[in-house]
Parts: sequence; C-alpha cells; structure tokens
Amino acid sequence: MNRTSYIPATAVAMELTGGPDPVGFPSAHAWILAPPVRFACDWQGENADLTRETEVRVLWNNDFLYLRFLCRYRTLMVFADSDANGRRDQLWDRDVAEVFLQTDASQLRRYWEFEVSPNGMWIDLEISMDGKRDPESGMKSQVTVNEGGKIWTAELALPMGVLTADFHPSQEWRVNFFRVEGATEPRFYSSWRPTYTPQPNFHVPEAFGILRFQNT
Repeated sequence: MNRTSYIPATAVAMELTGGPDPVGFPSAHAWILAPPVRFACDWQGENADLTRETEVRVLWNNDFLYLRFLCRYRTLMVFADSDANGRRDQLWDRDVAEVFLQTDASQLRRYWEFEVSPNGMWIDLEISMDGKRDPESGMKSQVTVNEGGKIWTAELALPMGVLTADFHPSQEWRVNFFRVEGATEPRFYSSWRPTYTPQPNFHVPEAFGILRFQNT
C-alpha cells in the first residue's frame, strides 16, 4: 500500500446547511456530502488491516463540529461502568475511536482529545503543558453497532464555542484520528497520520494533519 496516497495530509469538514435532526446530529444524507478519510494502518503507518479500517467524516456549522466514525472491527472490548452521564476516565484502555484537535497552531502542546467507545461511553480532555484536565466541553455522542456487519458507528457533536472563541471557516486547524482495539497487548493502535514513535503514542502534535473547512 502506498503510504503517501493512502494517508492524505488534509481532512475536509463540509458545511452543514440543513441543520441537525431532532436529537442534534446531521442527517444520513448530510454525512454523504462530507469527503471521507480512511485509515487501516498502525501508528507507524504499517500492518494495514482492512478488517479494522476506520472511516471518518466531518461536518461543521457555527455551533458545532460534527464527526462520524465508521469502525470495522474483529471483536469488541468495552468497560461495563462509567459516570452517570457516560463519561469514563481511562477510556483508551478499551476499544475507542479518537479525535485530537488543535485549534491554535501557535500553542503546539495545547489541544483537545475526544474519545467514544462502542457502547457509547466517552471522555473529553484538554491537553496542555500542565497536563490533562476535564474541560466540561458539553460534547454529545451517539453510537450504533451492526454486529452482523462487524461495524460500529459513532457520531460526535463538539460545541464550537468551547473549541475556539472566534471561529471562522477560513481558519485551518490541526487534527488526527485514531482507533484502539483489542483485549490484551499487542492491541491494534491505528492512526490516520502516523506518529512513528517506538511504542504506541498518539500524543504527537507534530504529526497532526490539517483540518480545512469548506462551504457548500
């Protein structure tokens, strides 16, 4: 597989013009308009496994950034417990889909981390030189599992007002997408933009790709 052509440097977020559905997420038709990003290699850009391929689509409006993860899987391993609202610390110790977002490239070590699991648990974190903190972002998520097709799908709605104080679609953000799957090591740590670290490590903002906002 040609690494350069398979893992592009830019992801495109398409403007959502029709508004969300009654529960606050884009319609199925709206997602089709967003160009997909797909990855199936590990964090070093190797060991492609199409049975664990991930597809990500991104939409935006002035209120929310929306993401949809379509995750092919072999097996599912999830936590059985969480906070009452579904938030779960250390969620990455089980199967998850993740997005890391950096809205201000001048602060290389400050970015956001959002994760969701196949059973709907989630975590939001703000990462900085001071460590990790709970940003109380107000993120929303919904998850479905197609056991017959071995695909789980997660949609996230991230409030723009939390991500940035002054959003404009002419801006470019930095982004990376990840998956973790497996009950025991070696687990499958897959990445859109490889981090190339000796051991699995997603916290490499230098490796983030570009998120570009496009009007319809």
